[in-house]
Amino acid sequence: MKKITIAKGDGIGPEIMDATLKIIMAAGARIEVDEIAIGEQVYLSGNTSGISPESWDIVRRNKVFLKAPITTPQGGGYKSLNVSTRKFLGLYANVRPCISLHPFVSTKHPKMDLVIIRENEEDLYAGIEHQQTDEVVQCLKLISRPGCEKIIRYAFEYAKQQNRKKVTCFSKDNIMKQTDGLFHQVFNEIAAEYPEIKNEHWIVDIGAAKVADSPEDFDVIVMQNLYGDIISDIAAQITGSVGLAGSSNIGEECAMFEAIHGTAPDIKGKNIANPSGLLQGAVMMLNHIGQTDVAEKVHNAWLKTIEEGTHTPDIYVEGVSKKKVGTKEFADAVIENLEQKPKVFKPVNYANSSALSLPKYQRKAPAKKELVGVDVFVDWKGLNPDELATKLKNMENEQVYLKMITNRGIKVWPEGFKETFCTDHWRCRFQTQKDNINNAAIVDLLASAIAHDIEVIKTENLYHFDGKAGFSLGQGQ
Repeated sequence: MKKITIAKGDGIGPEIMDATLKIIMAAGARIEVDEIAIGEQVYLSGNTSGISPESWDIVRRNKVFLKAPITTPQGGGYKSLNVSTRKFLGLYANVRPCISLHPFVSTKHPKMDLVIIRENEEDLYAGIEHQQTDEVVQCLKLISRPGCEKIIRYAFEYAKQQNRKKVTCFSKDNIMKQTDGLFHQVFNEIAAEYPEIKNEHWIVDIGAAKVADSPEDFDVIVMQNLYGDIISDIAAQITGSVGLAGSSNIGEECAMFEAIHGTAPDIKGKNIANPSGLLQGAVMMLNHIGQTDVAEKVHNAWLKTIEEGTHTPDIYVEGVSKKKVGTKEFADAVIENLEQKPKVFKPVNYANSSALSLPKYQRKAPAKKELVGVDVFVDWKGLNPDELATKLKNMENEQVYLKMITNRGIKVWPEGFKETFCTDHWRCRFQTQKDNINNAAIVDLLASAIAHDIEVIKTENLYHFDGKAGFSLGQGQ
């Protein structure tokens, strides 16, 4: 008997959770349930995190969390509990299967059967943002080698376990050569360890277009957080409905399972919500805790119900569907089919689908790290970069010189174009005239900026790692 934590959430959450629990318990799930309160009412009671410390203790103790959708109130000061849970509990892998239910659920892609594995903890979702000038704000994109290695290895191990034939990487490393470049590099390194699994890489924009046009060409796709969030919703929608998709969030110690849709407050309490998304999350949960027999029984019963034409209003179509039912009635129909298998759909077999066991990340030997310069970001209200360069050259010393100025990433000095539009946010690159410098040179440079009345808003040190530049060049350089 496994103890799990559940939260019924907001909007339609309580209805679909009740339906989901009724189905899996009828199927013989060997679980005990601890229920916690999270979401809107907790937020509005004055808890800006949406969850109490006591509830966190329960989640961490039980390790397995089945969560219905929740609402984060609009306005400042409220933290997304979905993001917080993934990061606090180290749930680095978000797994979203997207499969067509043709011909019973309308879709333009009847052969679609792919799984998106999304990195869950870093990227732009680190949420590190600053307003730096009147005109410019920044959001830091953080990509780490451990984050890349864990999610990419998970994708290949998942493909191996599920007998999938190909893993595809999406990135934008033609533009973001450091961050996305690292993700692609690690993908290539790990792919080499799995020669039996085909691998490929797509630039994310054309890859997304390909998913929308020919999803049957993909099997497992692994990508960073933001890309994965967007493309997994697209993929779920083109199967026929976002409401049919569930997801798992997997960490080294804990796991969370959920539907991917929102709280749908407009249909709250009307007994018309489709519980399928959360039910699919529960199936993934049952596999994770080793109850693959129950997961298989539930999933096959659900497929049987769908192919019989017993549908909730969101997927009901005259001439295809046979019976329009509510949330409770749909759950009862699935329960009636618990000992049956689908005839049109291929029955699922989860005999080898328990939680994956991956090796822990091993930190590599550090590279030789040399400081070779600094990017000094300046708030300056002028418009002519030549004028700024004249001021900045006064800051040069025997160790560093002004190499270039960029604005919004494009080089504007030297040899800039007068047509280039500039904001009040300038990146001013000072580099060594020798092999490397020390931190004292940067301190001297910043002291000189103060002396010459130049407003520095941030700095980024420039390093070589084993002789390779660890920083981007300015576009146009």
